[in-house]
Amino acid sequence: MPREMAPGVTEGYIKVAPKVTRDGDKVTIDSAGVYYKQLNEAIRSQIADGAKHIVLENVNGQRYIGTGVKAKDVKINVHGTAGNDLTMFMDGPTVEVFGAAQDGVGNTMNAGKVIIHGDAGDVLGYGMRGGKVYVKGDVGYRVGIHMKAYENLVPIMVCGGKARDFFGEYMAGGMLVLLGMNTQFAEQPLVGSFVGAGMHGGVIYIRGTVESWQCGKEVGVTEADEADMAELKPILADYCECQGMDLAEVLSEPFIKLKPFSHRPYGKMYAPM
Repeated sequence: MPREMAPGVTEGYIKVAPKVTRDGDKVTIDSAGVYYKQLNEAIRSQIADGAKHIVLENVNGQRYIGTGVKAKDVKINVHGTAGNDLTMFMDGPTVEVFGAAQDGVGNTMNAGKVIIHGDAGDVLGYGMRGGKVYVKGDVGYRVGIHMKAYENLVPIMVCGGKARDFFGEYMAGGMLVLLGMNTQFAEQPLVGSFVGAGMHGGVIYIRGTVESWQCGKEVGVTEADEADMAELKPILADYCECQGMDLAEVLSEPFIKLKPFSHRPYGKMYAPM
């Protein structure tokens, strides 16, 4: 990412106001060469002025898009590659990325929906407390780490490709789904090692199979039954509608379910039971 070089100047970006075009409650912002702070200030300013639909053109790694935005009826379209911590602490909007996203998508997100039509990086949904994240392609390491349900909120993440190690690590609540369909890594395993390591809440659904050695010792692996699929199908239907996929094709292969054995997997290490 660009680094600060001198007051007002960064490597690759010049701190200038982005070009903003408004048509009613729809706003288009040209992000080309715009420093991430100026871009996010423009987004928040337009929302405060009543914008309901914001289109970001020429995004190239700017961080924190949608971070801290609290507005249920706002939609943000991102054309390009979204930078780190997309939608961190977000509470309500729908953010759709027509491209890829870097690390930290949905970090401690409260509510809303994130739709990524490409791949995404590492540490997605860290501490995520609510909302939905739908990634069409592959994801990296430690996806779903520390996801947790909060009060009446249940976070949901569906990843359409393959995943690396520590998928669902320390997961405490919510639903994490891996499909293994839209991948650029055909020869690699569906998921890496340490799936559900330290998991003590929530559920993981995987389309396909995993070996016992790939999973954390804290989780049990079973075939998804009718009750599980009744819970999963509406989520997959919504995902398919957002990603332009065929639900019947997604459901043509069986799913497995991973759940933790205990809500205190390491309790004996720290205190008497």
